[in-house]
Amino acid sequence: MTDRATAPAPTDPTAVPPPSDGALLTVTGSDRPGVTAALFAALDELGPHPVEVLDVEQVVVHGQLVLGVVVGSPAGSPDGLLADRLRATVAEVAARTGVQVSVQPTAAGSARQERTARHHVIVLGRPVPPAAVAGAARAIAGVGGNIEAIRRLSDYPVTSFELTVSGAASTELRTALATVAAETGTDIAVEQVGLARRGKRLIVLDVDSTLVRGEVIDELAARAGRAAEVARITAAAMNGELDFEESLRARVAVLAGLPVGVLEEVRAHLVLTPGARTLIRTLQRLGFRCGIVSGGFSQITDPLAAELGLDFAAANTLEVADGRLTGGLVGEVVDRAGKARALARFAAEHGVPLDQTVAVGDGANDLDMLNAAGLGIAFNAKPFVRDQAHAALNQPYLDAVLQVLGFTRDEVLDAV
Repeated sequence: MTDRATAPAPTDPTAVPPPSDGALLTVTGSDRPGVTAALFAALDELGPHPVEVLDVEQVVVHGQLVLGVVVGSPAGSPDGLLADRLRATVAEVAARTGVQVSVQPTAAGSARQERTARHHVIVLGRPVPPAAVAGAARAIAGVGGNIEAIRRLSDYPVTSFELTVSGAASTELRTALATVAAETGTDIAVEQVGLARRGKRLIVLDVDSTLVRGEVIDELAARAGRAAEVARITAAAMNGELDFEESLRARVAVLAGLPVGVLEEVRAHLVLTPGARTLIRTLQRLGFRCGIVSGGFSQITDPLAAELGLDFAAANTLEVADGRLTGGLVGEVVDRAGKARALARFAAEHGVPLDQTVAVGDGANDLDMLNAAGLGIAFNAKPFVRDQAHAALNQPYLDAVLQVLGFTRDEVLDAV
């Protein structure tokens, strides 16, 4: 009988022993068809002991190829010989394809190490100055982060780059990068790496000063001869200095007596924010549910939603009697809390969890909605709002939201 104290541990038939030896191959040179195929074909024919591929990353920058491959020898192969075996093989590949290949011994098991917290850092600008990239890199290093990869997301209408960063905590990273953004005049957004980023399925947009330029209430007030008065109230409300419902009712009151036809006049003169149609069209073709939630008026937003083919819309309704505005409202007021409720309602109706939603807005009355969404983006927002949102964009183009979501310019063109 075998002594239990000395019996060998049972073998896990699914366990794969780690490679005993490893090497990093770095390929650089002019990109051309067949380079990657030639390298891997040579690795497949390498004898007398086989190798296995542990990690691969390839990028082409303006026609120049950079390919990194980590390979290892299975357990049981002689230690310390892999790099020597590879050098002659890759030299032949280099001569045949016109690229340069370097071989560096490495710890094969390192390719399988557990990774720490990782984030996407998106730097946007028009243009992006070198100081912004340098500042971001310094800030990332300053909070213990490491840049694993950089890729360009877009060159139009804004230039944007995505940095994949490991080893830094979210709060410290965002704080450090906010300083860089302010100093360089760029936008820098931070999102955690994971499936949730590309799992977003519903977007809600504020209307005034987000989807469209300007404030509808100001346009209506101008036609009532009360523009300056209403503009002051609007500014105070958007900066969080006044209760939204109280300020809304005060502004609506000055519209009493306006003919209802003025609403259509104002709606016909609305100017969409640059990039608005591209954003909506792209997200719709990618399967998003798209809608608007406004502290404005349904007589304006409902036709706008129909024109853009949106899935839902929520707004306040102006009271009309005898063909004229009464200066009052009908039904529940869509205020700061009401916007968040509308987001939750639309998400539930379409079977989308809140963490898979995106909200975009500029005013204090958008804050509850921005914070309730999986990703809340302050768009050309007041400082009070910008400081509390998940991400902030200060570019004039609404379709820059696509880069914050991680979509490249090529993906946008393919969707359009």
